[in-house]
Amino acid sequence: MGFYTAAAGGELGIFALGLIMAGVVGGLVGGMLGVGGGIVIVPVLYHVLDLMGVDPNVRMHIAVGTSLATIIPTSISSMRSHDKKGAVDRDLLKRWLWPMLAGVVVGSVLAGFARGQALSLFFAIVALPVALYLAFVNEARRISDHLPTGIGGALLPAGISGVSTMMGIGGGTIGVPIMTLFGYPIHRAVGTASAFGAIISIPGTIGAIWAGWGATHLPPYSLGYVNLLGFILIAPVSYFVAPLGAQIAHSTDKRSLRMMFAFFIFITAVKMLLDALDIRLF
Repeated sequence: MGFYTAAAGGELGIFALGLIMAGVVGGLVGGMLGVGGGIVIVPVLYHVLDLMGVDPNVRMHIAVGTSLATIIPTSISSMRSHDKKGAVDRDLLKRWLWPMLAGVVVGSVLAGFARGQALSLFFAIVALPVALYLAFVNEARRISDHLPTGIGGALLPAGISGVSTMMGIGGGTIGVPIMTLFGYPIHRAVGTASAFGAIISIPGTIGAIWAGWGATHLPPYSLGYVNLLGFILIAPVSYFVAPLGAQIAHSTDKRSLRMMFAFFIFITAVKMLLDALDIRLF
């Protein structure tokens, strides 16, 4: 079923509802767990676009590009909330800014040239360990007492932003676990990672528009690989919900919430992995 046919059949309302739900959950997750709302928005968008009959060759690219666009206002809202609580490390952001921007450029180029199947496979392979981390790894676990310096101190943020750009996520999904493993306090890691979203999503969105310019089989209201309808419906919802998530992060025990989102990420990542490998269980 094509996108226009589905819309004519009244399924555009389902599409819009799915986008709004993705915005609510993504905003909460982005502000609350510091793992980035994109880890939720991308798979939801991917499956919604699948239901709408969008071409599989561009489906994942659109999910990634649109997610990056929605992260722009969400990350700004979340960062302001965390900054008011003194949880954003401005000195670390200054040190990591240029390496992260370099990682975004590399990630954007790789994502633009990758096939949709390869991009889905990459997302699933990275998301599965994230789900396991959320479910089973104690936040107190450490591999070091400080973040690396020198070349390692540049490669680490570049890797975080590059992988995040290819996945369409804000950086917290990868950044928070890594920072805490290097002895960084969890609440400060969550707050600082909320700022990664702005560093990654703005140039990442530009890269998605550029990479998808002139692409065929795009759904209506698309600017390159960024779907404007998705942005309009998801971004405002995520923006206003993110501060609520940040408040929850500073006032609630997150263990049960971590388990719930770990389960969600695991299921969606497995489904995306099976799709990428063209395996049908039913």
